[in-house]
Amino acid sequence: MADTRTTGIPFNVTQGSRTKGGIGESTLRPDGTLKVTGEFAYSSDMWHEDMLWGQILRSPVAHAEIVSIDIGEALATPGVYAVLTYEDLPTDVKNYGLEIQDTPVLAHGKVRHHGEPVALVAADHPETARRAAAKIKVDYRELPVITDEASATAPGAILVHENRDDHHSGHVPHPNIVHRQPIVRGNVEEAAKKADFIVRGEYTFGMQDQAFLGPESGLAVPSEDGGVDLYVATQWLHSDLKQIAPVLGLPEDKVRMTLAGVGGAFGGREDLSMQIHACLLALHTGKPVKIVYNRFESFFGHVHRHPAKLTYEHGATKDGKLTHMKCRIVLDGGAYASASPAVVGNASSLSAGPYVIDDVDIEAIALYSNNPPCGAMRGFGAVQACFAYEAQMDKLADKVGMDRVAFRQLNAMEQGTIMPTGQPVDSPAPVAELLRRVKEMPLPPERQWESSEGSDVRQLPGGLSNTTHGEGVVRGVGYAVGIKNVGFSEGFDDYSTARVRMEVVGGEPVATVHTAMAEVGQGGVTVHAQIARTELGVAQVTIHPADTQVGSAGSTSASRQTYVTGGAVKNACELVREKVLEIGRRKMGTYHPAWATAELLLEGGKVVTDGGEVLADLVDVLEDEAVEVEEEWRHRPTEPFDLHTGQGNGHVQYSFAAHRAVVEVDTELGLVKVIEMACAQDVGKALNPLSVIGQIQGGTIQGMGIAVMEEIVVDPKTAKVRNPSFTDYLLPTILDTPTIPVDVLELADDHAPYGLRGIGEAPTLSSTPAVLAAIRNATGLALDRTPVRPEHLTGTGPA
Repeated sequence: MADTRTTGIPFNVTQGSRTKGGIGESTLRPDGTLKVTGEFAYSSDMWHEDMLWGQILRSPVAHAEIVSIDIGEALATPGVYAVLTYEDLPTDVKNYGLEIQDTPVLAHGKVRHHGEPVALVAADHPETARRAAAKIKVDYRELPVITDEASATAPGAILVHENRDDHHSGHVPHPNIVHRQPIVRGNVEEAAKKADFIVRGEYTFGMQDQAFLGPESGLAVPSEDGGVDLYVATQWLHSDLKQIAPVLGLPEDKVRMTLAGVGGAFGGREDLSMQIHACLLALHTGKPVKIVYNRFESFFGHVHRHPAKLTYEHGATKDGKLTHMKCRIVLDGGAYASASPAVVGNASSLSAGPYVIDDVDIEAIALYSNNPPCGAMRGFGAVQACFAYEAQMDKLADKVGMDRVAFRQLNAMEQGTIMPTGQPVDSPAPVAELLRRVKEMPLPPERQWESSEGSDVRQLPGGLSNTTHGEGVVRGVGYAVGIKNVGFSEGFDDYSTARVRMEVVGGEPVATVHTAMAEVGQGGVTVHAQIARTELGVAQVTIHPADTQVGSAGSTSASRQTYVTGGAVKNACELVREKVLEIGRRKMGTYHPAWATAELLLEGGKVVTDGGEVLADLVDVLEDEAVEVEEEWRHRPTEPFDLHTGQGNGHVQYSFAAHRAVVEVDTELGLVKVIEMACAQDVGKALNPLSVIGQIQGGTIQGMGIAVMEEIVVDPKTAKVRNPSFTDYLLPTILDTPTIPVDVLELADDHAPYGLRGIGEAPTLSSTPAVLAAIRNATGLALDRTPVRPEHLTGTGPA
């Protein structure tokens, strides 16, 4: 090493070494070992001396007037410190919401869905709180329920929300429609005349739960200044803050939020759950209050994926070219708006899929109903659409007489394609290539359950229940491809903030990265450290806990965090680097001409030229100085879709994934075993290849779940949830997880940091229709709904 410690002049110029652990490497997660050993502290593990336990009383009915509430017996229970209802809210702000503030903190006058919060209890023990909540007497007068489009828009239909005045209310055809987005391009009627084949289909998509393993939980601690410190598992600290503070009647700087350990999210933590309730109880009692939902409560404590009814028509010429598309998508938003308007925008704008279709007529709406509220979930409206348009592609390919993959490739979009919204796709769109890659992957061997030692029933439908030894089992193969937007859209000011500090600690240069990004399992804390090492050339990077003492990082959703907060970290690091180099030029610039003439980098803890010559140690440049920068960073602006035509540059980036599913179906019992889920996805640039594979495989399984087992079942007569438990809401386990070979394509998007592309959601789209296509291939059945149940395959139950 060159010795620069005394004069700043290298005795001999040496080659710098590249900093390890930067972008492109599969560095290990800092929280990984703690999580797999059970030592990681989740929000439900938090503890405070002398804390109380909060409990929420929820409505047992879906739609009713509240005639009276009697809290006397509950309040008299020994160990109870507080019982709060709507009447105890401290300000006139009594509702909250992501976009439309229509969700009551506590129900007043009426409940609109099963499980709506009605009252709060704080007690010195969780069981005491639960028993006290059960003693609260609420007199309900039940009302008719709105459960579908017919009941929501019927003449004289009861309004879920009377006297709407939100910004969507002026353009919807009925008050029970949250938002409507049409998209019209070209002339569908004329284009249809050119079609030699037309296929139509009606599809039903079930209500999926995010099913994160860590339940909603948090700890609110009142402070001496009259404010409150809230430690909570969430996806968006600053959005929570903007909703919480007005209800409490506090300025935002007196509601200090810190991210606690998050046990999964997938969209279900984007809305508030227990945040306001814990703060209200803490401020009322003057004591710390912890709330932890049990699994039953969790099913009512967060939004779910919108169930949908989708009607499609496609046409094609005899040589396989698509002529037109018409579709209508009806999403059930449930009792409150949540993210429904944005989901409508996604569902409509992405409803044509990754195909070239010049003439389209699209309509998407979201309903208000008395069903459970629905909002953000991985894939965000594009999942439902992909299920339907990919079923249509198979039907149309069969009509034309083409191979299903070849038909898709013939009509695949590419860079330069114009979307139905009129927006050009201005980055790589390798749809045909992704399909080629998954099709060319080797298929798994036939009859894998057979060996010289007999049958391995674990490889068969039904598994260890030993329902078959191969008789009645048929293989099927299916393909699908999808398109998903990345980042917030439709003109939303989608930015993130990063604070980066560099200083010498213990004789080493250390970078500290501080953002409000919610680490929900996606690996952002790993990537931020990799970016800092790459840009600043230091080995030691500290990730500051996420809180509201730094500017907003936006939501951990929409596959946006690596793009937007990663972009903010990169930008802040670049600014820090320039300041460090300015210090170096000031202190040492006279010692070597390269300080003034060369392009300088920070690598391996040193200042080096772009040719690799070492000019100085960072320790000597910084000495006792610290450099700190906090800056916001934004991606390219988007614009709202026109309310009548749907035209507009509404999205900032698109991502693409293709799947091939291989299934074995026991046609006698209607049981399905997914054998393999091969995936090819363009990721732009894999900043952490191991994490990329994990995201793709995780998204694949979540899509597989809604294909064959996952569904929240709501009684159509009462709007009550029938299966709020992991006993009755079925989730894929490791025994259900197939082999998932992944082919990662890296075609850079020149508009994005490092050329990256958001990756977390795209595999959730195409995995569902690929599984359905494989089951159709095995059985010959139409199968126009998800999830597919045994009775759908055996004909022993309703379709």
